[in-house]
Formats: sequence, C-alpha cells, structure tokens
Amino acid sequence: MKKIAFIINPKSGTKSKESLPELIEKTLDKEKFEPKIVYTQYAGHGKELAQQLSADGYDIVVACGGDGTVNEIASAIVHTNTALAIIPLGSGNGLGRHLGYSMSPSRALQQINEASEEHIDYAKANDRCFFCTCGTGFDAHVSHSFSNQKTRGLMTYIKTMCREYWNYKPYNYVIKANSMAVLQKAFLITIANAAQWGNNAYIAPEANIADGKLNVCILKPFTMFAIPAIIAQLMTKTLLKSRYFTFVEATDITLCREESGEFHIDGEPVLEEKDIHIRIIHHGLKVMMPKQDNKFFLNKVIDNL
Repeated sequence: MKKIAFIINPKSGTKSKESLPELIEKTLDKEKFEPKIVYTQYAGHGKELAQQLSADGYDIVVACGGDGTVNEIASAIVHTNTALAIIPLGSGNGLGRHLGYSMSPSRALQQINEASEEHIDYAKANDRCFFCTCGTGFDAHVSHSFSNQKTRGLMTYIKTMCREYWNYKPYNYVIKANSMAVLQKAFLITIANAAQWGNNAYIAPEANIADGKLNVCILKPFTMFAIPAIIAQLMTKTLLKSRYFTFVEATDITLCREESGEFHIDGEPVLEEKDIHIRIIHHGLKVMMPKQDNKFFLNKVIDNL
C-alpha cells in the first residue's frame, strides 16, 4: 500500500474545496493508498509541506490547486522518490492539462487510482524551477496585472488581457541559444517545457515534456487585426502557421532584456534580473501519469465543453 498525501490550497482558483475531503474518502482506492490531507496556510507553505511529506516517506503528493500550488509542490520533490499527482483547481491548470488530468476532481481522483509512475523534465530560470512555461513580455505583464484583480477565473484573465493590450509596447531582446545570439523585437517570449500556458492555450504545440529540450517561442509584434487569428491558432494547436510566430528547440538559453522587471514562472508573476539563464533538467520529476485510453479522450472533450 502506498502513502499518499493531498495538499489542498483553499484559496486557489474559483472552485470550492470544501467537498474535496469527502470526495477523496469516497473515490480513492483504499486497497492501493493510505491517504492524508493537509492544507496550505500561506504562500510557500505548499513547498514546506511537500518537503516534509517526502522526507516522511510519502510515495505520492497530490497538488490540489492551481499552477502556483503545483509549482510549489513539484519544486519540493524534484530528484526524490516522491511522485507528483494533480487535482486541478486553478484558473489555468497548465501542467495538469498537459499530463492529461481531468478538470473534474472526481474524475481526477479516479485517474490517480489507475495512474502509472513516469519521469518528466523540468527547467530552471536562474534559480526558480518551472514545469510548464516561463516568460517575459506581454504574458508576464498580464500575469502581474491579473494577480492584482479581486476575482479569479478565465473571464477575469481575458478582461485583463484585453485591457492591457492597448498600452503594451513590445521590447527588444537578445536570445542566446544553440551557440547563436539573435536580436529580436518581440511581443512576448515564452520558454516552454510543456505545450500550453493553461486553459488549453497552446503556445508550444510541438513541446514534449520528457524529451530533454525546451521550446523558445517568440511571438512578434502584430496588428490588432491579427488578434482573432492568433487566438484561434493558440486554441487549436496551429500557432506554427502564424507568420508572427517562430520557435527553436534548445537545452540552455540566456535571455537578455533591456531592463530587469516583470517575468512569470508557470504563470505566477515574479520580478527577475535583466539577464535570465534558463536550462532543462532531464527526467528530474517523478509524476503519476493518467492512463490515456478512449475514456480519457472522452473526458477531455467533456472538460473542454
């Protein structure tokens, strides 16, 4: 029997967490797992809890929250024998979606019952771990503005994005990768380990989370008339067709900006130095990978309705 701990962030996303303990009791396979439930109480607490649970010999730690919660917990258990599972409860749920977890807590629990252990890559931007994406430019600017909003959720994010677009000015960057240095004016630059930001917005449709490579994704400045097409391409995994988009694969990247400031790590706003060194760590995190059968694909369609 495996020891499994659920770390619940009661403040993440828009979904209620009150019924989750009852759902765990009802759905989790008790013949396979011995569960424990703990709650985060402040920023950074998830990382502390995960470190202690891993040290106490827990086989699986389940991040019950959004992208920030997942990042905290995953960062604490890299290069350990403790595996990460996810019950996505946030606004974007980038890593949970990429791995194939359902947005329904009950279905996500059923997936954990049948999941298998695998290893995935993670990356570091200077000293910060990330598992999906990090970036600078417009997406980082929006993440900072979104964090100051009183309400969460997709609609709030879209409203924030629309409001900030009109006053945003693209910057010049020097991107060093694959023994080359390129000067590029960009609307945004995303370094992707996984395929999407979250909410099924695929900034790096070719990304493979276990191939030992990062995708350096560059969205060049565009006119307002291109916005509908770019949004449609993001949501349909066809951004590669856009003349405003380019990407390159690399394992080690240095991003040189005009000044220090806004950056994001897995969608969470941070402030970073002018120059940012980003590198991949191959197969550094053990995860519980949901079974991807016909039932999985049906549930994914339902989640997206």
